[in-house]
Amino acid sequence: MSEQILHVPVMHQEVMEFLNPSAGGCFLDCTLGMAGHASSIIEKIGATGHLIGLDRDERSLELAREKLAGFRGRLDLVHSDFRDFDGVLKRLGVEAVDGMLFDLGISSFQLDNPQRGFSFRLEGPLDMRMDQNGFISAYDLVNTLTEEELAKIIFNFGEERFSRRIARAITQHRTRKPIETTQELEEIIFKSVPVSYRRQKIHPATRTFQAIRIAVNRELESLKIALDKCTDYLKVGGRVGVIAFHSLEDRIVKEKFKALSKDKKISLVFKKPLRPGDEETQFNSRARSARLRVAERIACN
Repeated sequence: MSEQILHVPVMHQEVMEFLNPSAGGCFLDCTLGMAGHASSIIEKIGATGHLIGLDRDERSLELAREKLAGFRGRLDLVHSDFRDFDGVLKRLGVEAVDGMLFDLGISSFQLDNPQRGFSFRLEGPLDMRMDQNGFISAYDLVNTLTEEELAKIIFNFGEERFSRRIARAITQHRTRKPIETTQELEEIIFKSVPVSYRRQKIHPATRTFQAIRIAVNRELESLKIALDKCTDYLKVGGRVGVIAFHSLEDRIVKEKFKALSKDKKISLVFKKPLRPGDEETQFNSRARSARLRVAERIACN
């Protein structure tokens, strides 16, 4: 259980305040993780409430089940991509929920496990699959995509200005041998960019690793699909909250919420995203880039 003790949910106070789970409510946590938010939500909804938690990572689900063991009988924890949440609700006989939460990105639990291959700071296999049953890994993309395809992913999903140089270095290196580990890829990226870029505050491999992870897990595609149908499964007065950690995610949420608001399906609880307070960012560095947006389902005209 030590893995759970290290987990700190981001913007937890804001999530509880603005999603406002209450007694008897039905709540969908689309990114359960290790139940940091869910453990408080299930206490709020009480003995007559129903919590449904989804996660692509089976190990995270196992840990969440242990943490929430005392609440059995009023929760369903399901191994699923949140893009398929509607199918999960239908199987459970749930027509609509009182609240939804999407806490995007990657957890420190996943990031700190070298065998998962998410971090270049730890030596491990090039994996990056959130769902270990997935067919495509980072190794596959890095070693099979063309230079042009790699450059496009690194630029579009990582907003990396040296995407072409990095893609060229990767494809040249793999002509000699496959790229197999995180630190091997990090070294290739580091050597491919200008010396001045290596001295920047953000490590030069950060954006490329983010881009490859997003591509492996089809994260932005899943987010668009889930947000497109969230209002169809949200009760009038129910709220959906999304915590994004980089501009690409937040831009999608902003645009989707704007479109749904224009169609008179939701109202924005606040126009600009909430950011974590100074105290939280000092305590939890992962929270620094977080942005929370919340919308409320309104009655159809």
